[in-house]
Amino acid sequence: MIYENELIQSRYENLNKLYEKGIKPYGQKFTITHSSGEILDHHEELENTDISLAGRIMSIREHGKACFGNLKDGTGQIQFYLNIDGVGEDNFELFKLFDLGDFVGIKGTVFVTRRGEVTVRVDEFVMLSKALRPLPEKWHGLKDIEIRYRQRYLDLIVNDEVRETFVHRSIIIQEIRELLNERGFLEVETPVMSVVAGGAAARPFQTHHNALDIDLFLRIATELHLKRLLVGGFEKVYELGKVFRNEGISTIHNPEFTSLEVYQAYADYTDMMDLTEELVSRLCLRLFNKTRIGYRGRELDFTPPWPRLSMVDAVKKYAGVDFNKIEDRHQAYKEALALGIDIDTEMHDSWGHVLSCIFENICEEKLEQPVFIYGYPVEISPLAKTNREDPRFTDRFEAFVDGKEIANAFSELNDPVVQRKRFEEQIARREKGDREAHMMDEDFLTALEYGMPPAGGLGIGLDRLIMLLVGSTSIRDVILFPTLKPRI
Repeated sequence: MIYENELIQSRYENLNKLYEKGIKPYGQKFTITHSSGEILDHHEELENTDISLAGRIMSIREHGKACFGNLKDGTGQIQFYLNIDGVGEDNFELFKLFDLGDFVGIKGTVFVTRRGEVTVRVDEFVMLSKALRPLPEKWHGLKDIEIRYRQRYLDLIVNDEVRETFVHRSIIIQEIRELLNERGFLEVETPVMSVVAGGAAARPFQTHHNALDIDLFLRIATELHLKRLLVGGFEKVYELGKVFRNEGISTIHNPEFTSLEVYQAYADYTDMMDLTEELVSRLCLRLFNKTRIGYRGRELDFTPPWPRLSMVDAVKKYAGVDFNKIEDRHQAYKEALALGIDIDTEMHDSWGHVLSCIFENICEEKLEQPVFIYGYPVEISPLAKTNREDPRFTDRFEAFVDGKEIANAFSELNDPVVQRKRFEEQIARREKGDREAHMMDEDFLTALEYGMPPAGGLGIGLDRLIMLLVGSTSIRDVILFPTLKPRI
């Protein structure tokens, strides 16, 4: 810390010296003709051409009356060369007041050194922004993972692979929009705050509107407003935006995350399976030109079609329990206990709840390759349509990869009478203490009473999907500014 304070003090001294020389260290607009990437890619045709570029000084190497350095902009780094004959003695001395991290604009010509490195010979330079704190060293100064998340701007400066992750994130989001727009979906925006937090099983964040004197919730999903749009006559809609859930933080959970929800009238959950496969495989092709990608030392194959496995069959395969032969919840409890799963009998009070609990505890982590798990019990799917052949289940699936759920989809429940009953069952669970159970949404029920067409709906947690595509093992690696506990 003492060393860092000395460096900061030295920079303040250089700042004051610049002011004394009449130099304004926080400059104005600077006209750029070329980026470092353009110069590196086209240096042969640019050799001896006058160019101007701007960026951050990443290194300086003095050699008597000359110096080399590296300038970093949004496209990469390029070497620059400055000597006393080219800029004059006064300017050469002035440049000694420049520090690593300063933003500068330079004008000069392109040449290639004897060692074959593309370089800009500096004729003029101007200070654009003085850095008063030293940059961390790449290998020694920014290894603390929390500092990297807390001060992401430093992480982006010194770790090019982190910058690349967020470039890929932007490409992924653009590609998703392009695919959906091509297929006639309309992107919409729905409220972030609402009187009722619905569309998912999750604890919401609560706030208060002073002028209206009402409590509001930050949305935990966009589902119910998007379904209202189906009622209103839109047939294909999607929303890509932030949702908020007041839950624990882990490598796959952040209280604020990005969700994609898609709704298509006259479709069902099998259409959403097709859309999910197409979307993810297209993203792989866009980023890597192939649908098989490496992740955590193994290959993930996103080539459609993905396997489709019922929850009952998954539990039979991975937990060795055949729920086709289990008739009631009491027998289901015994099977769960035999597997070492501690069941909360008050919360998991049905055959379907126990089935789901065994699946979550035993099976999910074993689902390494992309797979659709369908046939979710009706008790845990209050917004999904009941399966016609077996009323114990709904027409719902979740997509799993690497043991993590990345997508959730239904044939949407559009019967207002059944939906009211499902909400009432959820209210009963809230009264028992389930703080994630669904709230009653009377306005949504009113909308359903006007008629909503049969529809398929899909929700994808984009952060988890991006983790897979860029090879990250923590959700914080793909969120620019993840939620962190403030420092005391």
